[in-house]
Amino acid sequence: MRRIKLVVAYDGTQYCGWQIQPEAPTVEMYLDKAIYELTGENVHVTGASRTDAGVHALGNVAVFDTESKIPGDRFTFALNRFLPESIVVQESREVSPDFHPRHCNTQKTYEYRVLNTMVPVPQRRGFTWHVAGDIDIERMKKAASYIVGEHDFKSFCCVKTQAESTVRTIYSLDVYRDGDEIVLRIRGNGFLYNMVRIITGTLIQVGKGRFKPEYVKEMLEAKDRTVAGQTAPPQGLTLMCIDYVDKDDAVYGECE
Repeated sequence: MRRIKLVVAYDGTQYCGWQIQPEAPTVEMYLDKAIYELTGENVHVTGASRTDAGVHALGNVAVFDTESKIPGDRFTFALNRFLPESIVVQESREVSPDFHPRHCNTQKTYEYRVLNTMVPVPQRRGFTWHVAGDIDIERMKKAASYIVGEHDFKSFCCVKTQAESTVRTIYSLDVYRDGDEIVLRIRGNGFLYNMVRIITGTLIQVGKGRFKPEYVKEMLEAKDRTVAGQTAPPQGLTLMCIDYVDKDDAVYGECE
C-alpha cells in the first residue's frame, strides 16, 4: 500500500465545501470519484483543510492510500482526466505511509480579496466581496498589527467551533491595495472555523470607521465572539498554500 499526496486547486463557487456531505457536491466527493474511475479502488481522501462552501484554493493538500502502480508524480495528469474543470490536481507525489496532512507542523497562507468599487463587477462576484465607499487602509494595517503573534482567537471564530484550543499563532498579516481590490494576506500555524473571514470583516469595519484600530486588542482580550466584527462572505477567500515546516511531505525515501 502506498500513500499519495495531492496539491489541489479549485474554484469553490459551485461546491458545498471540501468535506463530503449527503447528496451535495463537494471537492472531496469528486476526488474520491476520480480515484475510483482511475484505479477501481474505493478510497477516501484525507484533506489538510476543510474549506467552507464557496471558498477557493490554490494549494489545499490531500492524501490517499492506493495499491496502484502508477508513479506518484503521474497521478497529477491521470486524475485530472476524471475531474471537473473547476478542480485541478497541481502536484502529486508518494509520501511516507504515516504522513497525515493535518498532524504535522504547518504554515497556512490565506488570501482574501475585497472589491472596493462604487458598484459590483459581475465577472468578479465569485472571487471578491464587494464593499463600496471609502476604506482607510492605514487604519486596517494598524488594526492588523494587533492580530500578529500568538493569541487566543476565541473572539474571532464561529461559536460552533469544536477545536480543543482557540490559541493560534499568526506570523504575518499584510493589507494592501491591488488596483481596485483590497487584499488581506494572512499566514499562521492554523486557523479556526471562520477565523480568516471574521478577521477580514472586522478589519473592513475598522477601515470604514466603525471600530478604532486599538479596539482589536480589546476584542482579543475579551474572548467573546459578540465583540468582534462581521463574518465576511466566503467567495473572497482562497487557501493559497500549506507549507510543511519539517518536510514531512517529502518524496518517500527522501525524508532524511
